[in-house]
Amino acid sequence: MIIVVSGPGGVGKGTIVDRLVSRDSGLWLSRSWTTRDQRPGEPADAYVFATSEAFERRITDGGFIEWTEFLGNYYGTPVPDLDDVDGRDVVLEIELDGAQQVKERFPDSVLIFLLPPTREEQERRLRGRGDPNDKVLARLRKAEAEEPLGRRIADHVLVNDDLDRTVDDMLAVIEGERAVRSSG
Repeated sequence: MIIVVSGPGGVGKGTIVDRLVSRDSGLWLSRSWTTRDQRPGEPADAYVFATSEAFERRITDGGFIEWTEFLGNYYGTPVPDLDDVDGRDVVLEIELDGAQQVKERFPDSVLIFLLPPTREEQERRLRGRGDPNDKVLARLRKAEAEEPLGRRIADHVLVNDDLDRTVDDMLAVIEGERAVRSSG
């Protein structure tokens, strides 16, 4: 099963996905590639940080399930190595544009769209992680524009107002999807 976790910047996707994978050994996280700079304090394995040239070479070679350009940087999900996946469900933590591409290519994938409790909280989180003002404002505008589409195409919509509860809710969604697929 492919589980797509999407939502606007600052909603907590990375933190939630890391906790999901640590709590459920049946999940495998695909590390996205990006050409953006690593943020101060951001773990080196948060992404595969690549040059534009390396990213474009991988696009040409068909090495991404999906990719997009946002705020002058590329983001993409590499085609997973099946030996790495080893029979586990694949988790993709990606922007909405990429989530749409995955849903079109893999209609049975499960899209979980995360929302912040408020735009003010989203802005606080973006600023707290060190995003510059112009990027914060661009991400907030993008979130406003994308939310209706995200709600419409998502299989499940969750609000991240309490991290532990959101992780528990997401694990329950995944277990429910597994149950449906194993019985059908």
